[in-house]
Amino acid sequence: MKSAGGMLSDLARLVEAQLLLTFIAVAACIAAFAALTDEVREGGTLGIDRTVLLAFRVPGHLDVASGPRWAQEAARDVTALGGFTVLMLVSVFATAMLLMHRRRRQALVFALTVLLAQGLSELLKALVERPRPTLVSHLDLVYSSSFPSGHAMMTPVVYLTLASILATSERRRSEKVLLLGAAVLLTAAVGVSRVYLGVHWPTDVLGGWCLGGAMALAMALALHRTAPPPGSPCRL
Repeated sequence: MKSAGGMLSDLARLVEAQLLLTFIAVAACIAAFAALTDEVREGGTLGIDRTVLLAFRVPGHLDVASGPRWAQEAARDVTALGGFTVLMLVSVFATAMLLMHRRRRQALVFALTVLLAQGLSELLKALVERPRPTLVSHLDLVYSSSFPSGHAMMTPVVYLTLASILATSERRRSEKVLLLGAAVLLTAAVGVSRVYLGVHWPTDVLGGWCLGGAMALAMALALHRTAPPPGSPCRL
């Protein structure tokens, strides 16, 4: 049987390994975003963008989305979950609940992450100035430049970060996996809906996922330091 000192040493090594892996993942996401941005600005992604975008439309009728008629309405419902209004409402409510549960540090980390990501998204759109797709008809309203997709970027920042906060309160691995898995699936669904509706090039969404994922992972590092003991109540 290991001594208390040995167990603490093993735990420290495990924590260090987790932090190192998270740091590597963040660096990889940022590097992928930087490389993708260069390709987008040089027009190197246009071929694959066109191919994927057209795959979601009826051949010969580019104003009609493929699939059953209800799929278009479902895509609008899903895409709304990554819209500014919904994400801000979720963020305000989550921050308030964290404060009510006296998780002030986590509330601060979460709120600052959302605000920083929103500002960064708008800044990058203005810098890259990529036009929206004109190859197909838009099936949703758009107001800004195309790269990166704000929906695809903000969804992991809000939902994955929130899932990470909630997961720290769960003891069972299955519950942690369910929370994080649901956030990942929601992130993927919102991103795909943007391409399906014809309002983003696929690489806009990929870029948003890369940068949003990097920010969500970076917050996991911060949340590791601010997490309460397992089993502490936190029900949002």
